[in-house]
Amino acid sequence: MFETEQEKERVVLVGVSESGAAEDLQPDIQESLAELRQLCETAGALVVGSIVQNRDAAHPGTYVGKGKLEELAELLRQTGAHGIITDDELTPAQMKNLEDALDVKVMDRTLLILDIFAGRARTKEGKLQVELAQLRYRLTRLAGFGASMSRLGGGIGTRGPGEKKLEVDRRLIRDRIAQLRRELTQRKAGRDMLHENRRRSAVPVVAIVGYTNAGKSTLLNYLTNAGVLSEDRLFATLDPTTRSYRMPNGQEILFTDTVGFIRKLPHHLIEAFRSTLEEACYADVILHVVDASSEAADVQMHVVYETLRLLGADGKPIVTAFNKQDRENVQPLKDLRADKCVKISAKTGLGITQMLAAIEDILREQKLYLETTFPYTDAGKVALVRKVGQLLEEEYREDGIFIRAYLPREYAARLAPREENWELGRCEK
Repeated sequence: MFETEQEKERVVLVGVSESGAAEDLQPDIQESLAELRQLCETAGALVVGSIVQNRDAAHPGTYVGKGKLEELAELLRQTGAHGIITDDELTPAQMKNLEDALDVKVMDRTLLILDIFAGRARTKEGKLQVELAQLRYRLTRLAGFGASMSRLGGGIGTRGPGEKKLEVDRRLIRDRIAQLRRELTQRKAGRDMLHENRRRSAVPVVAIVGYTNAGKSTLLNYLTNAGVLSEDRLFATLDPTTRSYRMPNGQEILFTDTVGFIRKLPHHLIEAFRSTLEEACYADVILHVVDASSEAADVQMHVVYETLRLLGADGKPIVTAFNKQDRENVQPLKDLRADKCVKISAKTGLGITQMLAAIEDILREQKLYLETTFPYTDAGKVALVRKVGQLLEEEYREDGIFIRAYLPREYAARLAPREENWELGRCEK
């Protein structure tokens, strides 16, 4: 009996440091290449070398200059690599010219991310989103290959030059893209209805966002035993997961884990995965998880906030949780854009109590404080308070049921129309 092991694809990483002063941007390009190496490991490729060129801008024809291209060709021969992966998204012309010059497989960061997404998608919607992004990427990179791209007619009714294969491919891809968009639009309608039902039920939603591999899934598993795949690698999870959680004060909330963000994420990828990423737009609070052990934590935080801005979710209240405090190389970090900051370890549970208290404070500030007495004939209103609000005190008196509670605005106005009965943002000590 023979055991066979599939050979890993050997690749060389190529990056361009776009700066007049090379030493200023060199650390950043090295961090970006280190992340690209992690992406390769996640995709199952073996990195056997890397090359960086310092230029004012990437070469419009071949991404790197002529001299660096010759150096890259020599490195490919020495390492026996099967292909290269560039740190930036290539134009169709750059990809074709590199393939012609090097005679190896040419990939870019976007194609690599799409390959990982394709392997990680589990839900029907996730698979549709991946296919849509792949087709949009491929559509701009279709190019003719001489006579093989034309089909000459033969026989009755097929005379003439016929339709070029390139045009057929484009038409088929566009038709498929249109179909995928219709399916995703239909699914979005159903998801919007789900969000509306959640809003009516007055159950707060906390969206867990952050850079990929920051520990979001580990945190959700610690809180809710969600059983979400949690690995020390990029994009371990792709599809969003929502779980219910009972806060220490008895209030029920929903935690939603979203796909991780990453630098140099192309705009069309954000568009394709908008339905997944936009969970943050419907949240009452955004829980921003940061890998405090990463030397690039500041850059990663900037990427998260920029992505939230593109999604239209940058106005939400934010609790930043500096995760992985159990590690030795924790960075001293601050987040001036967050409403509250806490230090946690999703692995050991350190600081989780403080994190939940910070979320409680923000949720409480969004509610109205109600202190009133309901007559016994309105006992049903008290039951509604228990269901949708945070009941602080309930006492049965001769004149009725006295309560103190925090309620969503729409319910507070309905249960106690007189404004003197409620107060905005009151905090209990």
